[in-house]
Amino acid sequence: MTAQKMSLAKSFLVTIALTALILAGCATVGQVFPDAAVKDIVIGQTTKTTIEKMFGQPWRTGLENGTETWTYGHYRYSVFKKTQSRDLVVRFNKNGLVESYAYSATPK
Repeated sequence: MTAQKMSLAKSFLVTIALTALILAGCATVGQVFPDAAVKDIVIGQTTKTTIEKMFGQPWRTGLENGTETWTYGHYRYSVFKKTQSRDLVVRFNKNGLVESYAYSATPK
């Protein structure tokens, strides 16, 4: 292999390595949801069906102290920018109505 070909091969490998490092510096987890609709949730009145219409399918579901819980979250991590996160946790009573909810987001 000639010196010129070796130099090109090294440049190519360095470019690939730098690209991989840049791409690895950012990560997104969860799904985007319309956080403006949070203000429309009414405890004891808003149903599961309405929550799903407002926010879509939950990113995660589970139980908290026996209470059905839906979580909507969107988390963007970056080495180069400030981390951004938003999450909404909705808890339902046995009748399928919102029992409580919590919304939080990093400052913009």
